[in-house]
Amino acid sequence: MYKPHGRAIRAAMIRLTQMTRYEDAQRFANADALWDLFDGNRASLNIAHECIDRHADGSGRAAVRIAHADGRDEALSFDLLASGSARFAHWLAANDIGAGDRVAFMLEPSLPFYLSLFGAIKRGAIGVPLFTLFGLDGLRLRVDDCAPKLLITNAEKAGMARQIEGLRVVVIDDDLIAGLEAFPDHYTTASRADDLAMFQYTSGTTRELPSAVRHNHRALVTLMFAALYGTGIRPGDAFFCPSSPAWGHGLWHGTLAPLALGVTTGTFSGRFDPDRLMKALQDYRITNLSAASTHYRMMNQVGTAADYRFTIEKLSFTGEPIDEATLEFIDRTFHVPACSMYGTTEIGVVLVNYPGAEDFEVRRGALGKPIPGVKLEVLGSDGQPAPTGTVGELMLWRKGSWQSTKDLARVDADGYFHHAGRADDVIISAGWTMSAVEIEAVLLKHPRVREAAVIGVPDEMRGQIVKAFIVGERRDDTLAKELQAFTRERLSQHEFPRLVEFVDELPKTPAGKVHRKALRDREQLFAKSQSPGA
Repeated sequence: MYKPHGRAIRAAMIRLTQMTRYEDAQRFANADALWDLFDGNRASLNIAHECIDRHADGSGRAAVRIAHADGRDEALSFDLLASGSARFAHWLAANDIGAGDRVAFMLEPSLPFYLSLFGAIKRGAIGVPLFTLFGLDGLRLRVDDCAPKLLITNAEKAGMARQIEGLRVVVIDDDLIAGLEAFPDHYTTASRADDLAMFQYTSGTTRELPSAVRHNHRALVTLMFAALYGTGIRPGDAFFCPSSPAWGHGLWHGTLAPLALGVTTGTFSGRFDPDRLMKALQDYRITNLSAASTHYRMMNQVGTAADYRFTIEKLSFTGEPIDEATLEFIDRTFHVPACSMYGTTEIGVVLVNYPGAEDFEVRRGALGKPIPGVKLEVLGSDGQPAPTGTVGELMLWRKGSWQSTKDLARVDADGYFHHAGRADDVIISAGWTMSAVEIEAVLLKHPRVREAAVIGVPDEMRGQIVKAFIVGERRDDTLAKELQAFTRERLSQHEFPRLVEFVDELPKTPAGKVHRKALRDREQLFAKSQSPGA
């Protein structure tokens, strides 16, 4: 009869949150161990209960600390969010919002945002967070896709939102929040683990039009592998993630994962400012920071990091690789390894660097190794595993077959994965993932544009920036600026061509489609010709 080793017996008696070693993650991290972290089970689970209600103990302990761009600091307690979101769930019921209805909210991190998010989930509705910088076209595309029964926003955005025919828009202001006091401060959740809880949009996709990734309540449990080993989060951490909760990193890793573990999380609200972020990291005595690559790059470039005192013990980044200058800045400023997290909204985080694991070597420039239970391979054009060090397509084994991540990669002799390129029509700029197809579609609406093609070109600060090639009657700087403003107003403030070039014609494939690869190849040749010694 098998008798477990003493270490295995001890491991079975403690939770994954009490283990920090890479070796322990490989030996003991499994689905059963994840479920032990939650009140719910495989039949019945509610994200709002797991993240908020079960941690509301009357102590007033902070759930979220918000660093506002205008310098204000705000703390929202688990108690406040539990009672407020319960009242909001009752308010939704009184306003004919039922289980399965989509409730969209376009709000910055704030009390209204968290009441809307967790109130909708308690009600059994499906929460749909939307980016606050969407223009009318960007908002309409997502509204048409998810068909929300209600859009909750602020007074500033309400006028634009009401231009969408048939969309019910509610402004959540001080009067509405005060009116919630008339409703009970407790709401009994009744969701199943497999019920839909959230529609999540990528910040640009490989699809021609935005399409939501649909998450059920069970996704919170699955998320914890990436949280425990991607951000290294553990109870007792002082956590901060400046990414917008309208996107996957800010919502799942910056908001839901820490709250589910009872960890106070910090976030940024308003126009991003690296000095404001560093002041918050200092004042909140943050020990665990997870941010987009561009946040670190901007902290480096502002040149004021030496004015602050940091207490960072674990640090992770996502969105794109980090350049060498920024890695050196992280080394001398925070004195901890920069741990990459790799994944997408569709597949989740799959490659991590196990922050806080003393027995894991963080290899500079590598994406890391798979999270427990995930199988990844780099496959060659023949569908077979590529030899060590050879670039191929990064594939994920899921549901009995290999699924493409749309990225190229290589694996070194020690099993570390390294990024080697990305899909043709995706542009990652300053951590934002943008669709070339979507930007082109907006440019083509301008009366002066006959044809348009969009690609990403290298940029020292943002990694990539959007460049548009335009065929039209005019070729002047005034039109270029007009097209930039035209795109920003209709998609997002960050989603526009920073470079515009007017051309006589666009390269085409035999099928008549725009040949973006030819444009990228041309840009690479031009860049080489301009480099010193060319």
